[in-house]
Amino acid sequence: MASPFDCLLFDLDDTLYPSNTGLAQGVKKNIDDFLIEKCGFPATKASTLRVELFKTYGSTLAGLRALGYDIDADDYHGFVHGRLPYDVIKPDPQLRNLLRSITLRKIIFTNSDRVHAIRVLKRLGLEDCFDQIICFETLNPNLPKSTCPDEFPVVLKPSMDAMKIALHVSHVDPHRTLFFDDNVRNIAAGKALGLLTCLVGKTVKTKEADYALEKVNNLAQVIPEIWVNKTDELDAILGQQHKLELDHQFKISGDLIEKDVGLGLRAPLCT
Repeated sequence: MASPFDCLLFDLDDTLYPSNTGLAQGVKKNIDDFLIEKCGFPATKASTLRVELFKTYGSTLAGLRALGYDIDADDYHGFVHGRLPYDVIKPDPQLRNLLRSITLRKIIFTNSDRVHAIRVLKRLGLEDCFDQIICFETLNPNLPKSTCPDEFPVVLKPSMDAMKIALHVSHVDPHRTLFFDDNVRNIAAGKALGLLTCLVGKTVKTKEADYALEKVNNLAQVIPEIWVNKTDELDAILGQQHKLELDHQFKISGDLIEKDVGLGLRAPLCT
């Protein structure tokens, strides 16, 4: 019996690492500072405006450009992501071994810019675990050519346009692709286009989610069919995960825990 999947499509932030790292809070603060320092909004209104722009347009950048602010995407991302404390993200050898045991295609699909995606993957030690990265630049190739802010609307998940672009550039069959995301709206959008879906960070499925995964490291326990016809390899992964958990529990130094990860990139990072 073959695996029901040909490809695994992963969100990045708050999906491949826990949402409690504090990085999301840093993004929010930096966006507020951008609204104050670069756009001239009062400090008392920045947080409220950020939330409203996100709800209405999908992101602060999309909202600002739709409202006529000529914001350069690279400048925005450099400000918002360039100040983040990336050191709060720690290498995850357990997840690295898990991903490398999967022979299916593995793709990152993030709203974030390419520079941020690469930095996060390097911090996690996962930069050579994926075949392709679909990122902000992939979804918005015409944005640098725009002559006015609203000429090319910013495209991001969970819009159908973003999902269709991702499917097009990755050349995947949605009915054999499993999409992992922590955002219920993104999961719903993926399901609407025929993707199989897994809601990350939750233990209970939504109606649009085929699976729920408290953390992506639990993948082998929750969706073992990814490793169909590879039972020996799956048993080895599960056994290794159990040992890592014991090492952590008893604070054993554990020479078998992988600490040295390469920085080589084996595939194009952005289509």
